[in-house]
Amino acid sequence: MAYYVGVDLGATNVRAVVGDETATVLGSGARGTPRGPTGIAVTEAVLGVVRSACAEADVDPESVTAAGIGSIGPLDLAAGVALGPANLPDTVDRIPLVGPLSRLLDTDEIHLHNDTNAGVIGERFHSERNPDDMVYLTVSSGIGAGVAVDGDVLSGWDGNAGEVGHMTVDPHGSMTCGCGHDGHWEAYCSGNNIPAYARELHEEDPIETTLPIEEPDFSAVDVFEAAGEDTFADHVIDQLAHWNAMGIASVIHAYAPLVVSVGGAVALNNPGRVLDPVRDKLPDMVFINVPEIRLTTLGDDVVVKGALASALTGGTGDRSRVESPP
Repeated sequence: MAYYVGVDLGATNVRAVVGDETATVLGSGARGTPRGPTGIAVTEAVLGVVRSACAEADVDPESVTAAGIGSIGPLDLAAGVALGPANLPDTVDRIPLVGPLSRLLDTDEIHLHNDTNAGVIGERFHSERNPDDMVYLTVSSGIGAGVAVDGDVLSGWDGNAGEVGHMTVDPHGSMTCGCGHDGHWEAYCSGNNIPAYARELHEEDPIETTLPIEEPDFSAVDVFEAAGEDTFADHVIDQLAHWNAMGIASVIHAYAPLVVSVGGAVALNNPGRVLDPVRDKLPDMVFINVPEIRLTTLGDDVVVKGALASALTGGTGDRSRVESPP
């Protein structure tokens, strides 16, 4: 039997699975993403969860045929590393991935993608129709997209295609993104930045609210939990819907997908408040055909299952490359 590994390296968690040639998961491992002191600590966490997944599956790591990695970016594909991710501390400036995992598994078949490209590979592989034109969009601690056009997953020469969260949606740039630039989509609508945006809105219009805006642990969760009962929370969600619709409309105009599948913690935990307003707004904002906007059916597993599918299919997600598709 052949064995394959999938890895999901996110800003919050590191996860790994071991699967067989039908993409059946045999073992898994997970832990929080280290905040430093350097990128080597993150590398060690990746290797640790892979070892844990192999142990649970009773698989010798050196018997693994291939592995896929879905990682936060930006990436340097030639070097096989992640470089200075925006949502990790500045001291985490270089995270070696391909080389260390290749040595652990004793294979050169390591496929590195940004996490959203792994997501779209997973969506295509596990979809009944294996659609050739689709987008996987994550709205989580950051925002990004994996894009498939005419059956090809777009990675870019350096692996960084799909960083749509860093598109400028606000030319006035009132909010600063984690990457240091102003006016980016991610600066308004990502889970990490929603609290700062809510504070900005409250300064502009100090509506009475029960939200703990001045508390250091104020979070996006507080905003969504208060929705429907707090006027200001509803106002924040309305503004988030505006920026999300602008961003998704731009993605649609750029790539003409049949489907936009949405995942990430913000969307998965609040699908009605995130996706329904966008569906309502898009017909008035999109010049071409409006695609289906849906919540991913793979939940939190979309990236790690996509990474596993990448390992099985040589980095494509094309099920025709697998003799016994799931």
